[in-house]
Amino acid sequence: METYYFNVDPVAKPRMTQRDKWKGRSIVNRYNAYKDLMTLGSNQMHTGDIPTTIESLIFYIKMPESWSKKKKEAMNGRGHQQTPDLDNLLKAFQDALCKKDQHIYSIKCLGKYWAEEGAILLTLNT
Repeated sequence: METYYFNVDPVAKPRMTQRDKWKGRSIVNRYNAYKDLMTLGSNQMHTGDIPTTIESLIFYIKMPESWSKKKKEAMNGRGHQQTPDLDNLLKAFQDALCKKDQHIYSIKCLGKYWAEEGAILLTLNT
């Protein structure tokens, strides 16, 4: 198995319109920056596309700065049950790293958790 760590805050795929092509909203600009960072980070991966089976894909969502130290300690590593939704995080991840994602037919473990810093952990079955 190969494991890859992306030191980037996960971003959900936004709903986009034709207008976003020439007048980008801030959410679309943030999504495009995320895709660029993921593309740069994927240079550490093997050449080609992601295999058909992914062992695990874990999204670590950064806790808000406004939270108290006590709350951060209590929530660190716990399941993230708010927006962004897991399916939107997955869509953004696949769009950033896969030319075509229809070949992926199995993700054995998929999750999102609170963390001190945002990151993505990908484990591939080689």
